[in-house]
Amino acid sequence: MPVYLKDVTEFTELDGIVSALIVPCRFCPAASMAVRNDEPYFQFLRRFLKTASYEQLIRTMKSKLGKKGVKTDVFRSRWLHQFVLCMWTTRRRKHLAKRAADYEAVVVLGCEAAVDTVHDSVNSAPCKVYMGMRNEGIMSIKPRLHLPANLSLELNRVTPLVHDTTEVVGWGRL
Repeated sequence: MPVYLKDVTEFTELDGIVSALIVPCRFCPAASMAVRNDEPYFQFLRRFLKTASYEQLIRTMKSKLGKKGVKTDVFRSRWLHQFVLCMWTTRRRKHLAKRAADYEAVVVLGCEAAVDTVHDSVNSAPCKVYMGMRNEGIMSIKPRLHLPANLSLELNRVTPLVHDTTEVVGWGRL
């Protein structure tokens, strides 16, 4: 059940920033982009574990920030166990903190849990953390395998999240 995310198109809060590190999660945002653009989530023989529409989003974000005079780089995750940002190991988080120290801002492409992970990881670095995507709910999807080796996701529905947790019917106060 991936989180359905929508990318932020304008970064007015980054006005005046000189450098930014883009930190992408490779699970929910990539699934969201694949579903939204009706493209394969993975094309194992062409791009292995990369989603074309998500990679395009990252390139577009870098370009937009570059046009504003912001020097950008992407914090890459090459191993499968590093793809889900909210489940990063202590070692991975320390590596991010070291890289983030060279930037004024960190733009997270992921859900609130990903932002929390990054924020907790870089809290000793002199940079600010920004959300590059907004949560719109939880996706109910059906995976579809297409020959030769493409994995697509068929969106069943997006269930909005309940943001006021003070009272939930049948549960009382939380």
